[in-house]
Amino acid sequence: MRLRISFFIAGWLGFLIMVSPFASSFAFKDSRSTTPSQATTTTLKDNSGDLQESDISRFTDAISQIKDYYVQPISDKKLLEDAIRGMVSGLDPHSEYLDQDAYKSLLMTTNGAFGGLGIEVTGEYGVLKVISPIDDTPASKAGIKSGDYIVAIDGKLVDEMTLNEAVDSMRGKKGTTVSLTIIRKDQKTPITLHLVRDEIRITTVKSRLLKDGFGYLRISEFGKPTADLMVAAIDALKKQAGGRLNGLVLDLRNNPGGLLESAVDISDKFLDTHKIGNLYNQQIVYTEGRLQGKQYVGKITAKNQDGDIINNAPLVILINEGSASASEIVAGALQDYHRAIVVGVQSFGKGSVQTVLPLDDTHAIKLTTALYHTPSGRVIQNKGITPDVLVGNLEIAPSTQDDSAMNPIREFELKGHLPGNETANNTEFNQLDALNLARTDFQLYEALDILRTMHTLGQNTLIATPTPTISKNN
Repeated sequence: MRLRISFFIAGWLGFLIMVSPFASSFAFKDSRSTTPSQATTTTLKDNSGDLQESDISRFTDAISQIKDYYVQPISDKKLLEDAIRGMVSGLDPHSEYLDQDAYKSLLMTTNGAFGGLGIEVTGEYGVLKVISPIDDTPASKAGIKSGDYIVAIDGKLVDEMTLNEAVDSMRGKKGTTVSLTIIRKDQKTPITLHLVRDEIRITTVKSRLLKDGFGYLRISEFGKPTADLMVAAIDALKKQAGGRLNGLVLDLRNNPGGLLESAVDISDKFLDTHKIGNLYNQQIVYTEGRLQGKQYVGKITAKNQDGDIINNAPLVILINEGSASASEIVAGALQDYHRAIVVGVQSFGKGSVQTVLPLDDTHAIKLTTALYHTPSGRVIQNKGITPDVLVGNLEIAPSTQDDSAMNPIREFELKGHLPGNETANNTEFNQLDALNLARTDFQLYEALDILRTMHTLGQNTLIATPTPTISKNN
């Protein structure tokens, strides 16, 4: 029995070394070429130390015990699958083994619409942590929040499932129902929500013109067409504002990320090489990792003499704890170049790169291969982006008392009062508008207030802009 298991393990280790892109970093040490004191131990060397023969023996013993004594017969194939799955999942929350079903599901998700809830999650503490709900999906409509923990799906505990199994159980045909049991920080007891699955088609860009020529642009996820959709939306806002915006709020709250190239392209639209010179080598983002020759550097390409897409108007970016990955790249880049004021709360802190490495036609591993850095060299992973202006998402409750009893009589309420002029009426209307905005979205209210201040001062930032460095080759 032991001999059969040893052959199985030897074949398994050989398989791993053969398919691994990092195979060159592993080597067997032949005991025949070592000194006498080393000759008794065979080791598998890697960058973290020596793997002793006793370690391999312990592994083979475990398999032998499972094969001999587990309550049900179990195949070598399943043991192999589970060994790879456990090995990869133990690395970090974002690395995972993709078996045939998981690999197919990944391809389906990235290539089109799918039935589900519209929620981005990651594994943490044996349960699912919500990164963010996606706009206009069953998850966002049900009130699921960033930071919620999903502990059970249809009554089954999440810690009894793999990450793939948990995600798959939330997907399903449009119109079918699923119940989620959630733990929320400010709630003493779990919350059970009943959701109806829908086809998830994400509207990545929304916009509207705010008062006084200020624009609002919401990006909910970074996909292939997002940059083009953003340009079209800004052009439409400019026309509504009479040809030019006085400022723009870019809302990246609860945006879980998406395509890296899309984030770079969108950042590029707001940066002008003629104004920043060769500061930070004109980088928007770069990665560092062990995969040689595969590191990514995204650079500024805009050459518009007239400035960026909003003509150097003030820019405020809104982020929160649900802003992750590509959202943090955009906020971090525009913050480093002092092109935008970042407002809100600390972002999620997901600054790692996952690469899907196929093992064969139907299996793959999704492996964390690098970490993102902002242009100035800040690491996003596990830290996030710190806002320039910290603004929590406060809720201003409307008065529960009769407003007429609380407020003094004003001029327009007096009998025979003079009508005033149109400007005064507009001012009153704007004040009421502002109060309604503060009640419905306090962070946006504060962002708009900052934007107005910047516009009044004639500045596109309230923070001193770093002096551009000009390259000798420029």
